[in-house]
Amino acid sequence: MEGEGNERKFILSFSSEEPYNRGWCIEILDHSPGAVNLTRLNEIGVLLFNHKRDNVLGKINRAWIEGSRGYAEIEFDTDDAAEVIYQKVKSGTLKGVSVGYLIESIEEVRPGGTSADGRFSGPCDVARKWIPYEISIVSVPADPTVGVDREFETDEPKEKRAPSLYERQLQININKTL
Repeated sequence: MEGEGNERKFILSFSSEEPYNRGWCIEILDHSPGAVNLTRLNEIGVLLFNHKRDNVLGKINRAWIEGSRGYAEIEFDTDDAAEVIYQKVKSGTLKGVSVGYLIESIEEVRPGGTSADGRFSGPCDVARKWIPYEISIVSVPADPTVGVDREFETDEPKEKRAPSLYERQLQININKTL
């Protein structure tokens, strides 16, 4: 969070290369140079609440990619609806962030395979070209590694957890269909 007192601007991370299980595939958003087209976010990007297009909270002042993450400086509007969510973000009650995006190009990585650039192991789908079109403050984020007050990655390695029995069974079922 930036600013003093009544500053309504925040810097947040809105995307990462954290794998996300969509149910039918494990999806990874590539953040390598040229993968993310930020034109739309930077020209007309809006901040929404829970991806609801009629619940605009503010604007995106600028968006950029740094390392393997997408970042944005957002600014809350001053109307009553935005004020409620702004106060929840400011107090730390709401920290979740999600991004709405369109995929232009995808690389399917088969089970046991490796992506063309050697960075990702299958099975997964890697969004090689994608366009974010909105950023949302959300109650329950799909990617828990991004959000408000999650601006910078640390050098500490992430603790890996073993998949649950349910997650392993889902993966077996996905692999059977491939």
